This record gives sequence, structure tokens and C-alpha cells, in this order.
Amino acid sequence: MPNPLAQLMLVLWPVVTILLFRKLQPDRALIWSMLAAYLILPPPPAGFDFPLIPPMTKSSIPAMAAIIAVVALVERERSLLPESPLGRLLIAVFVLSPFATSFTNGELVIWGDTVLPGLDMKDAVSMSVRQFFHLVPFLLARWLLVGSESHRALLVALVAGTLVYTAPMLIELRMSPQMNIWIYGYFQHSFDQMVRYGGYRPIVFLQHALWAAFLTMSAAVAAVGLVKYEPRRSLRALWLLSSIWLLVMLVLSKSYAPLLYGLLIVPMVLLMSTRMQLTVAAVVALLAVSYPMLKGAQMIPTETILAAAERIGPDRANSLEFRFDNEAVLQERAQEKPLFGWGSWGRNHVFDDSGRQLTISDGRWIITLGVYGWVGFLAEFWLIALPILMIWREAFRTGAPVSPYAGPLALLLAINLVDMIPNATLTPLTWLIAGTLWGMAEVPQASQRPGFAPVDRVWRSVM
Repeated sequence: MPNPLAQLMLVLWPVVTILLFRKLQPDRALIWSMLAAYLILPPPPAGFDFPLIPPMTKSSIPAMAAIIAVVALVERERSLLPESPLGRLLIAVFVLSPFATSFTNGELVIWGDTVLPGLDMKDAVSMSVRQFFHLVPFLLARWLLVGSESHRALLVALVAGTLVYTAPMLIELRMSPQMNIWIYGYFQHSFDQMVRYGGYRPIVFLQHALWAAFLTMSAAVAAVGLVKYEPRRSLRALWLLSSIWLLVMLVLSKSYAPLLYGLLIVPMVLLMSTRMQLTVAAVVALLAVSYPMLKGAQMIPTETILAAAERIGPDRANSLEFRFDNEAVLQERAQEKPLFGWGSWGRNHVFDDSGRQLTISDGRWIITLGVYGWVGFLAEFWLIALPILMIWREAFRTGAPVSPYAGPLALLLAINLVDMIPNATLTPLTWLIAGTLWGMAEVPQASQRPGFAPVDRVWRSVM
């Protein structure tokens, strides 16, 4: 169980957020309030469970604190909502569709001795509030992170925060994942999943070792982006050393998928122009959003993918096969409530006659599809994918200058969409990057401010 320090950290975070917004520029305050909360606050089950609203945890408390700080301390020149009707429609569907989910799931679900409750208005309100808290970093980033200085600040914060994080990660690599136990009094996941190849995978204060590895990969890509686009020559060596160290830590994290992502994206950032990076990101995002349709049409070459995983190792192949098998069962279950899903309380899962749960939902796509249906899935995934397509269109259709940092950010967001197929790596940082790209597309003229003009160099060789 979480100790008193865990609860105290959550209680004090709104105060920390207010102080950040009073001391820093609004864009920096938003970046650091979200990033620091993600890195250091205790993960679930630490939190507060109040009536009518979802549990207040390390995701929802920083969002609530940030929106209060912005309303109280920041002068508003633009609307918090996107300018495009499509964007506003997606947000409305994302936040309000849980009411339709609740209204269409009033019946009990009975599996042998297990009886899952029907949904009522309280569940609808709780799910809707949870959706809104998810969206707060997106809305605030779209509003505040405008201009290349803000985009650079996001990459710098990601690199700096993760570099500091590598210290406890190294401790856990040597001593086993213990930081959350030592500091907050409990372990947040299954310890068995932290053991690999005779060693350990670090997790620190995140939800899983995969989250820590994905964070390290993201920071390494950000550091490489800063090496390429940094306008101050004196700082490029610092970013180069940072990128090398982060890539070393990525290897030590012992997670294949983030390592593969890093090996793919780092050369793209180094060798491709910003426009080419945006093109690759747009294609990848479209493929990721199309995955459920392709899977349902039997167009995903699962056997080929499993054979490739088998060459890496039988453990990886067995894990991937288990995920594919669960996806198939859960997707069939989701088709029983295709529009608005099954809602909460585990109603989207399958149980045996004795009431034992048979399925485990790993991927974010199958979780969203089962809980909120196709309506909820399309709203969520298109809110994340659409900014990539918008900034790509802005770069090619109008020829307007876009932030040079758009390429690395778009690639990170696109690969995050890909990772949401096997894993549930939807984090506040995902929404922060999505909102940043949306803001870039809406205000392209702010991408280059006076006195700050990084050069978009296409490197012909890797350093």
C-alpha cells in the first residue's frame, strides 16, 4: 500500500504547479509541471477515490492543477479549443461519448459466479471526467506551446528530465527495481516482468519497464533533434553527448520495441529533412490508426511477425503470440457492442463459467475499442494522429515555414501510436506532443520568431 509520502506528494502537486506558473513562462511551466509529475509522482494505485469522479492519480492531479493555474494566472488570447470544426467535434465526442456508452450498458453482465454491474449516470460522469483530464495536456499545449522556442524547450526538458532519471534507472539496473518501494512503500507492477536476460529492467516511478524504455528512446530522439537543429554551436556537443548516453541507457533497458524504435527514428532525424520526416510520420500514423480495420480484415501478417520474433527469442515470440490471441478474443467481444463499447468494470473482458477472467488487454487500441467502441476509438486515435497530418499538410500545401522541431516531435508521436497497438503507452507526454503539433499547424507563422532561426540541415553521414 502507498505510504503517507505518496499521498503527500499527490496533495502537494497543485501547489508545485502554481509555483511553476508563477515563476516560469507559461509554456515552460506547462512542460515542466507535466513532465516532472510524470517522472516523480507515485503511480497507481496511489491516489484518491472521490464520488462521481475517477480516482485522482499522477495523471489527473497534474492536469487539474495545470488547468486551474492557467485559468488563474495566464492571460488568454486564444480559445482553448481548436479552431477547426473537426477538432472541436473530435473533442466533444471524446469527452461526451461515455454518456452514450453508459446509456447502452445498463444491463448486468454475468459470467458464472461473476456479476459485473450495469452502468448508470455516475459511471457516465466519471468516465467523461477521466476523458477530460486526459485531454488537458493536449488543450494547453496547443494553446501555449507556440513558436520554435517553445518546441525547443519541450525537447530540452525531455532530454534534461530523462538524463536525471537515468541515475535511479542505473540503481535499479544494479539493485533491481526498488525505487518505488524505497520511496513510496509499494511496487506498482509484477516484479517478474522486470527480470530479463539475467538482469533487471528499470521502472522507477512509471507504470512499467516499457514506459521507462520508451521515455529513454523519446529523450534520445529529442537529443538527436537538438544536435541537428540547435542554433547555438556551443551546445551541440552537449546534446551529442546526451544522445549517446541516452542510447546506451536504451540498450541497458532491455526492451526490444523501444530499442527498435530508436534505431529507426534516430537515422531519420539525422539524415532526413523536416518535410521528409513529416511525410514518414504521416504514413506511419495512418497505418497505426488503420490497424484495427486491417486486423479485422485479416490483412496483418501475424505469422510473418511471429516468425521474426522467434528469431529474436522464443520468449519474445510467445509474448507476442499471447497478445495476438488476446486481441482476437477481445476484438470479437468488442463487436458485440461496436458503437460505444462495454464501458468500465471490466465488462469488455471475457470470463469462463467459473467467473475467472480469461483475457488481458495490453494494447491501448483494444482497450479503447472494448471500453468506448468504434466511436471512442476513432475520437481518441484521430485526436493524436490528426496533428501529424495537419502539420504535414501545412509544410507541403502552403509552403509556410514550420518549426524545425516538428519533424522529431511528429516521428515520436507517430511511433507512440504504433506502440499503442501492443502496449498501453498513452501518457500525458503523448497528449502534450499531440497538442504541440496541433498548435504548430494552426499558427505556422509563429514557428520562426525573430532572432531564432535554426538551420534545417540534411546530414549525409551519421556522426
